[in-house]
Amino acid sequence: MLEVKSVTKHFGHLAAVNNLSFEVEEGEIFGIAGPNGAGKTTLFNLIAGTYPCSGEIVFRGERINGLRPHRICEKGVARTFQVPLVFSSLTVYQNVETGVHFGNQELEDEEKSVSETLEFVGLKAKADIEARHLRLFDKKMTMLAAALATKPKLLLVDEPAGGLNPAEIKQTISLFRQINEELGITVIVIEHLMKVLMGISQKLMILNEGEKICTGSPEIVAKDSRVIEVYLGAHYA
Repeated sequence: MLEVKSVTKHFGHLAAVNNLSFEVEEGEIFGIAGPNGAGKTTLFNLIAGTYPCSGEIVFRGERINGLRPHRICEKGVARTFQVPLVFSSLTVYQNVETGVHFGNQELEDEEKSVSETLEFVGLKAKADIEARHLRLFDKKMTMLAAALATKPKLLLVDEPAGGLNPAEIKQTISLFRQINEELGITVIVIEHLMKVLMGISQKLMILNEGEKICTGSPEIVAKDSRVIEVYLGAHYA
């Protein structure tokens, strides 16, 4: 579904992403991990069209780097952010409605789509609450619902478990399994909590200083000496 080919992004003399190549298969949950500054969120910004880059990003056979973010969204790529981004003065319902308008120019029944999306993420009872009054978990769910309302084929999720308590993390893991299995959406997820990635990912990629150091099943990656060195130091590796 997604091919990243020799992609590089510099900020001044810093290579935030350096000659990175990988593939994501349709229907899988693809996890990305790495220390702070590894280039994970920059990679999402490149795929979503926020920044230009060298190399190629190919989505379903079509090169998308160079397109504007709204065009990439219309082709079926949606994303969330590490810090929840919502329209604070709008209600939960209106936030999701915005997603519907943004991604689905020809949707026949917008009201039904918003209602079904709110029910799917568990926010139907909070539809009329202004987003500014929501707790962190519900803001994350509102942002996620707005992304899902665009009807994506590929969903980019940046640290969904950040700041959540154990019960909320468990609920989040369950929801992303549902998104993948019931809605048939391919998911790429960035997460610092390896427990989360190990629980939902079929494939896992570790980045460090903008470069890929390991890709494979979560079980294999967790035992790789290069990964252990990045996280714990050379002594443990």
